[in-house]
Amino acid sequence: MSLLSEPLQFTPDAAVGGLQPARVTLVGAGPGDPELLTVKAANALRNASLVLYDHLVSKAVLKLVPPGADLVYVGKESGHHTLPQEGIIDLMVRLARSGRRLVRLKGGDPYIFGRGGEEAQGLAAAGVPFDVIPGISAAQGAAAAAGIPLTHRDHAEALVFATGHLRGEGSERSVDLDWALLSRPRQTVVIYMGVGTLPVISAQLQAHGLAGDTPAALIERATLPDQRTVVGTLATLPELARRHDVRAPALIMIGTVVTVQRELGAVLPAAMLTGR
Repeated sequence: MSLLSEPLQFTPDAAVGGLQPARVTLVGAGPGDPELLTVKAANALRNASLVLYDHLVSKAVLKLVPPGADLVYVGKESGHHTLPQEGIIDLMVRLARSGRRLVRLKGGDPYIFGRGGEEAQGLAAAGVPFDVIPGISAAQGAAAAAGIPLTHRDHAEALVFATGHLRGEGSERSVDLDWALLSRPRQTVVIYMGVGTLPVISAQLQAHGLAGDTPAALIERATLPDQRTVVGTLATLPELARRHDVRAPALIMIGTVVTVQRELGAVLPAAMLTGR
């Protein structure tokens, strides 16, 4: 297996005149546990000869790729992007046009905060054929592993996914969310990429009417052997995150359905309750 951590060093084969672009398959790698891959995703990886993969794809999932395949890392971490998003799309297009069929492997589901929609648009605009294999989302994996149902007739009539990362440039960077929508009662709110901005998220939701004693949880590295679950309230969660040194990747879950975790988590060995 050829492993490249610098995608700019990876040169596509020269395009053959008149050659139709090869197919690109966008694959959801799921939340981390390789046993949670769909059968179709696992088959795509076992048959792959070239894989462009993201930061949140677990090593256990990558082991399904054949030894002779090329693995190219195009991941993004906070403050460090191997390639800008436009560069990733350009690389996929150039590889496909050179005749190389490839798998674009993304954590969770490609179309849930994975920029899979942008990549599909880029491929379509370039005339590159593609297909999408969905994956179990991080939210679904965390809910099952931590014992927090995403919906429940007694607690949540709606489910909202949001992203908590900073937007904008320099001193103008902020968390730009519909706080009024997220503060509504009887719903479950799941926030991706929000660990670094958790104090802002907590303060804004309370300022927009959501009670500080609303149950809330952090699930770190969901479905993996070192998963941790921290349960508290909207008001206490930022301090709990600091005290337990919770780090990305972690999901924030907010809503009264989090109270069910005390009952379900007690019989789920993977729940791994860290603190309250």
